[in-house]
Amino acid sequence: MPVQPERPDDGAEGASDRDSQAAAPNVAGARPERAGPGLHGPPSETGLTLAEVAERVATGRTNDVPVRASRSVGQIIRANVFTRINAMIAVLFTIIAVIGPVQDGLFAMVILINTLIGIVQELRAKRTLDKLAIVNAAHPRVVRDGATVRVTTQEIVLDEVLEVGTGDQIAVDGVVTWAGGLEVDESLLTGEADPVLKRPGDTVMSGSFVVAGAGRFRATKVGRHAYAARLAEEASRFSLVHSELRSGINRILTWITYALFPIGALLIYSQLFMGGHVTLEEPTAGGQISGPLADALRGMVAALVSMIPEGLILLTSIAFAVGVIRLGKYKCLVQELPAIEGLARVDVVCTDKTGTLTEAGMKLAQIRDLGGRAVGDDPSPTQVLAALAACDPDHNASMAAIAQGFGSSGVSAPDWTVIALAPFSSARKWSGAGFLTPGGEEHWVLGAADVLSSPDSPAAAEAARLGSQGLRVLLLARASARVDSDDAPGEVAPVALVVLDQKVREDAGATLDYFAGQGVDVKIVSGDHAASVGAVGRELGLPGAEDPVDARSLSADADELAREVERRSAFGRVTPERKRDMVRGLKDRGHTVAMTGDGVNDVLALKEADIGVAMGSGSPASRSVAQLVLLDNRFAVLPRVVAEGRRVIGNIERVASLFLTKTVYTMTLAIIVGLLAVAYPFFPRHATLINAVTFGIPSFFLALAPNTDIAKPGFVMRTLRLAIPSGMVAGFAAVTTYLLVLGGRTVPDPADRTAVVITLCATTLWVLLLVAKPYVWWKVLMVGSMVGLLTLAMVTPLGQWFFDLDVSDPAKVLTGLAVAGVAIVAITVIRVVDDRWIARSEARAAEEAAREEDGHREASMV
Repeated sequence: MPVQPERPDDGAEGASDRDSQAAAPNVAGARPERAGPGLHGPPSETGLTLAEVAERVATGRTNDVPVRASRSVGQIIRANVFTRINAMIAVLFTIIAVIGPVQDGLFAMVILINTLIGIVQELRAKRTLDKLAIVNAAHPRVVRDGATVRVTTQEIVLDEVLEVGTGDQIAVDGVVTWAGGLEVDESLLTGEADPVLKRPGDTVMSGSFVVAGAGRFRATKVGRHAYAARLAEEASRFSLVHSELRSGINRILTWITYALFPIGALLIYSQLFMGGHVTLEEPTAGGQISGPLADALRGMVAALVSMIPEGLILLTSIAFAVGVIRLGKYKCLVQELPAIEGLARVDVVCTDKTGTLTEAGMKLAQIRDLGGRAVGDDPSPTQVLAALAACDPDHNASMAAIAQGFGSSGVSAPDWTVIALAPFSSARKWSGAGFLTPGGEEHWVLGAADVLSSPDSPAAAEAARLGSQGLRVLLLARASARVDSDDAPGEVAPVALVVLDQKVREDAGATLDYFAGQGVDVKIVSGDHAASVGAVGRELGLPGAEDPVDARSLSADADELAREVERRSAFGRVTPERKRDMVRGLKDRGHTVAMTGDGVNDVLALKEADIGVAMGSGSPASRSVAQLVLLDNRFAVLPRVVAEGRRVIGNIERVASLFLTKTVYTMTLAIIVGLLAVAYPFFPRHATLINAVTFGIPSFFLALAPNTDIAKPGFVMRTLRLAIPSGMVAGFAAVTTYLLVLGGRTVPDPADRTAVVITLCATTLWVLLLVAKPYVWWKVLMVGSMVGLLTLAMVTPLGQWFFDLDVSDPAKVLTGLAVAGVAIVAITVIRVVDDRWIARSEARAAEEAAREEDGHREASMV
């Protein structure tokens, strides 16, 4: 019986094959693949013929679930055009279009440009997502005309015979026709964590995944009739919702919308009936309408335009879209767009060891005979291992290394009959088989030494010693019970240690160093021996790895487990359920957790984590539940992913503070002016100028700037802490300047308006400087350029005519600057006091947490 070759991987290395298949849905172009042998072998079934497949395709009996990683072009255009803010702006522009002049309608052009930019950026993100989704798409194995071929999920038809192995996700509902130790985890559907052993005639549900063994099943429900099809379609849609950031912005916009109506009504009333209306001194031209009502409407539009944070939604969408594009360059697929926000908040990364910190492949280093077999005709460890490799229906990484090692050395498996089979399971941590040999029945197991034998046995001790060197060690032992019986494996007799060499990724150390520098804790959570996990952690310089923990010794109490996981950094012998519990415990302790993994044993933890990160070459099940997929399998990409998340969210908070400062000072100014019954100091063209140079243009640069700050919960309150006091100070400063230059009049002239523009621009540019910290050359240049643009508008004849500005009165200009200086000092003092109060609050919270932790530690010692 020949040794089974490694099953071709559906990872990133096969991307070119998958791309060609996806581009040509014709079944004839699918790549044939030979099924591996199992217990008694898979049935000799031919599956559907190509003619039968064509007939089902023609009648619509296909798995016709559209795979969309992003919104359609029409949806993107509608989402960017038909927004609440655009509706408000359209109404205000309509008023200006009627009463004129054209300069006062300039704000609508800004909105038009912003909308076009948003559409273009999101279309770029769509193209990136669609390309990456094709690479990441699963390609199930089906039996057609007696051959096993790979097809796209959409090419599966009714009555199709599908072949699955460990790590594969069930694509459609069906009935099992053959099972080689097939165990299916249905926890994502039912919540039941225990794997279900499947036998011929049992049903399998789409959305479940194979945790052990292999099998075949016939599709009974495809397309929208299958359970997971609806789930997958909904989960794969491009979405900007369901996040604290988006919900916070929407809540703020709702508040602003409610405030627009009373403030607008107050301004109209005060301008018309309380003596505050404007009488234009210049003659009307170009269709401009003059008079009290027209002037009152212009003042109202100027106020309401400034109250609307028109660029906030746009810049949020752009920041997300650019984040997708940037991550796409590093072969990172964002399957759920809000995951970018979650990345900014990550402070703990839980990572698997094998395939993540170490290279995906392993190499058979040596077979160490323990002398535990009888003399005479007893098979050698090499014979047994070759037989186990040959009958395994679906090789995991360890068995593949053994098979490859024997294949390269020319060792062939003995011609033994397989009478029992137990595929490898992450839960039990061993695999085994029963053979009918010339000497009679033999039952053998291969797995973790400290699981199959007593942890203090010589075999387990030697395995631990070798594991502490970073090697992966398995125990080959004779079992006293059939491996497929309920009491398997029974008493075991150690025969040999199988030593596998695994190489640590060259870039893993630098990745952990980055996380340490960014304040992100890294936990290695592996099913391997704790000594092996600790060795890899020590090699990578992970703090705390010198004291690895066997997860079996951890407390069953959820609180105690969470505290222990929080304190330690390297864990071995972690079962899939315990991985999930550890992630859940860290979340309960207030952490934002990212989980990385590539195997079926990581699926539960990936699903539980705030952010699940799967490797592209990992199991289809792990890729399907993760929010992010690293298509080139490089753990070193993760720092870039986290940094991108922080950049996006941190910058959106900055931009939000700027726009809301504008909203607050406009509300303050409008309310006071309305109550004082004086004319509103601005025309809409003035508001456009102020908004452009102080917030609008700078926010585009700030939204895409580098940012490494860890984002924390409380976006709305944190944003308002700066915006409300700064906006109120700026608003009162503008009113003060206005009243000083008016000198008891109720109608301003251009010089009066210019003085107020100077006060507001100087004050809000200072807020921009506060928000833009830390300072680098381009930020200083940006602020300097905005000052230059404002100066040009005020001193050039074209600027003075277009924006109706007048700097000919030095006293009024100096008044505007002096009031702005006082406002700048007030804003700075408020910011310093607030920062110190926050720092003291955080220090007190840290001290209380430390005292609580010390109390728990003392209690546990007692």
